[in-house]
Amino acid sequence: MTIDHTRRKTLGLAAGTAAMLALPGAARAQGIPTSGPIRILAGYPAGGGTDVMARIIAEKLKERLGVSVIVENRAGASGTLANEATKNAPADGSVLLYAPSAGTVAQTVTKKQLNYDLEKDLATITLAGVLPVVYVVSPTIGVRNFAEYVDWLKKNPKKHNFGTTAMGSQTHFFGVELGQALGMPLEPVAYKGAAPLIADLSAGHASAGCGGLSDFLQHHRGDKVRIIAVSSPKRAASAPELPTIGELGYPKLSTEGWYGFYGPGKMSPALVQAWNKELVAVLESPDIKQKILQVGMEIRTSTPQAFAELQSKNIVSFRASMQAAGYVPE
Repeated sequence: MTIDHTRRKTLGLAAGTAAMLALPGAARAQGIPTSGPIRILAGYPAGGGTDVMARIIAEKLKERLGVSVIVENRAGASGTLANEATKNAPADGSVLLYAPSAGTVAQTVTKKQLNYDLEKDLATITLAGVLPVVYVVSPTIGVRNFAEYVDWLKKNPKKHNFGTTAMGSQTHFFGVELGQALGMPLEPVAYKGAAPLIADLSAGHASAGCGGLSDFLQHHRGDKVRIIAVSSPKRAASAPELPTIGELGYPKLSTEGWYGFYGPGKMSPALVQAWNKELVAVLESPDIKQKILQVGMEIRTSTPQAFAELQSKNIVSFRASMQAAGYVPE
């Protein structure tokens, strides 16, 4: 069958119009791309908590916007490779970054030099949620709870180390400060995200680890790792059976991390606002709230400005935490 040039052009225009009409009004008006793919960059490997949550959100965005939304893993350098890629991405709304405070605030404080400026080169769009850091052990060492781990450390002085999902982050400092509080220094071992650490923990190649609750909760429930302490001031809604570090006798170690969405720093304010409306609508939908809670994060959204203010405050408080851990910027 032959279609002449005029008919092809007409069909093309019709398809473009249909794609535009499929988008919510605010998205159409402010220029959110009407043809995919929209890329969500994640700075950690497939299989970790960041990746799992990003894919849950991407699927809902695809359903809402009617365009292709893919998650692209740019793992490495404690999440900063994805941050740099976002800085250099087109500012047309086709590229977003889903990142934790461990890969944004923490790296800004602990790295002497980065190829981007967090507050200038990345545009805050919305906070996505909050979650605690957790300390986990390998099921192969025979430890069932925090008290038993302390006893195990006393009996195994040559194994005072833990894997961290991101060096120079709260998942690093929490473990170091825990060792200080116990009077048994714990040496951090760097991993490129949660997935390789979980593999080593489940196989017995690592005895303990530290990361976000979202990284470990499903694996805890699958008996691949054992969570023995949660850093948040109160018990996590997604896992109320897990004790907080305060309940275990160390309230000064209480801390909480977060995740958020960013765009390239050159993204227009109007496009930032349009993406804020779309992402908040997705994140606040009941099914996404429940799915993300099961992974370990409690949804909490914000305006772009409120997210920027939270980030700035966290840079100040995290610098104090870094100094308390005795860490020197690299």
